[in-house]
Amino acid sequence: MPHATLRGVVRRFGGKQPVHALGPIDLDLAEGEFFSVVGPSGCGKSTLLDVLAGLGRPTEGSVRFEGRPVLGEVPEGVGVVFQEDSSFPWLTVRDNVGFGLRRAVLPQAEIHSRIEHAIHFMGLAQFSAHYPAQLSGGMRQRVCIARTLVQKPRLILLDEPFGALDQQTRLLMGDELLRLWRETGTTVLLITHALDEAAMLSDRVGVMSARPGRFIDLVETGWPRDRDSRVVSDPHFGELTARLWTSLRAESMRAMGRSI
Repeated sequence: MPHATLRGVVRRFGGKQPVHALGPIDLDLAEGEFFSVVGPSGCGKSTLLDVLAGLGRPTEGSVRFEGRPVLGEVPEGVGVVFQEDSSFPWLTVRDNVGFGLRRAVLPQAEIHSRIEHAIHFMGLAQFSAHYPAQLSGGMRQRVCIARTLVQKPRLILLDEPFGALDQQTRLLMGDELLRLWRETGTTVLLITHALDEAAMLSDRVGVMSARPGRFIDLVETGWPRDRDSRVVSDPHFGELTARLWTSLRAESMRAMGRSI
């Protein structure tokens, strides 16, 4: 059984000028898979993530996680990380990481253990008493990922989490994300504009059309599970990014309203 599925998913937004934002979409995510989504701006990538996360209901179709329907709220076992820095400036790193467990029905020893493990896992131990304003952008994103990690999610959804970072930091954060994925065995879906990021990190990459977004190509990368950012020097990396751009170029031009 797939870990998560979308069947015939369509998302429309009403109003004076209704927008057909997404679909129809069909997708199966295998347990433990790293799947990335690329597509033109405005094609519905974030809408797809919202529907899978239960943050928005599909207009048509169905969404399931671990065989159960996703119905308008984030299911237990799903963690979401957004592009925007969502750390609380008045809380320390440790308090930010533990924020989602403040109402958890768990023994205090378990809560403490989860927080400490996430802090150490994300390389934040020396900064646990610092406030977000004292951290770099990359470290603040580590805090956000650690805050998701303490929930022990089985599916992590990431919406452009490194979009505001410079290229070097993004590569290093990509290595950290791959390490998290390998060591936790979680399923990951990443939304990104960066073709090189998708090609480096993923088992599969879904290329979306201009709005309404649909998958027009599914690319298997063929990388081993123990990959890291050194794959960017592999000739196959260039082949992957070229295929992704070939699939995406016409759709990007169409989204910009230009002829090809």
